[in-house]
Amino acid sequence: MTTKPRTIDEYLAGVRPGQRAALQKVRTAVRSAAPRAEEGFSYGLPAFRLDGKPIAGFAATAKHCSYYPMSGSITEALRDELAGYETSKGAIHFQPDAVLPTALVRKLVKARVAEAFDDPKASKARPRR
Repeated sequence: MTTKPRTIDEYLAGVRPGQRAALQKVRTAVRSAAPRAEEGFSYGLPAFRLDGKPIAGFAATAKHCSYYPMSGSITEALRDELAGYETSKGAIHFQPDAVLPTALVRKLVKARVAEAFDDPKASKARPRR
């Protein structure tokens, strides 16, 4: 019986080396965009919370790595910047050897933080209805 990881470090220790390196880069980018965010787990995924609100998550699967913006509207709002990636409403998939650029991760995090805290500057990150 395997135990669930209790920290992101434990989670990363259990994934393949290439995925570990890619996810560590994503982790570093999230931390730089939201230095006050707390690491933990949300929906069973390694995640970051800011003042109790989930702002980002990531995971490794058998076929790819994923970034979770914790809001479907973020993926839609930034669809032009995500054009080269496979996306769903709540996830962005990438290969370990083609990790999301730091600037893009920072933009995703900042858009989510703005949305989560209803920052008027978030209007650029929200889809038009």
